[in-house]
Amino acid sequence: MDKTNIELPGCELELIAREGNQVRLRFSRAILIKSMTGARERTRWWQAGELIFDEAEVEGDLPAGPLICDGGDVGENIYTYRDMLPIPLESQGRAWCNLRFRNTDARLRLEASGVRLRMEDLPHYIEHIRG
Repeated sequence: MDKTNIELPGCELELIAREGNQVRLRFSRAILIKSMTGARERTRWWQAGELIFDEAEVEGDLPAGPLICDGGDVGENIYTYRDMLPIPLESQGRAWCNLRFRNTDARLRLEASGVRLRMEDLPHYIEHIRG
């Protein structure tokens, strides 16, 4: 089975914005890790996209971009994704995040009624990951 995840540490966020009852995280460069069943090597790619939280309640102020994510947790229902996001991701029900950003004390903490990931265009190859 082929698998693709976003590796949150190192992802470049163009902006974090509230639009009505949604909070959108705009990735100008999300780091993707792809693996294929039976293959020893994985590959690293980048792609633009958005992580959208519906009916979001934010704790504190939204961090101002551009930012580089240093990791954290994103949750949906019973799952917690630490330092990564699965592709695809679309879920209704309790969703939340607690993300930290490079060279700042700013955090993004929120709770929401759903979360979805929308990737744009095609992924761009970076490198093979050996071992």
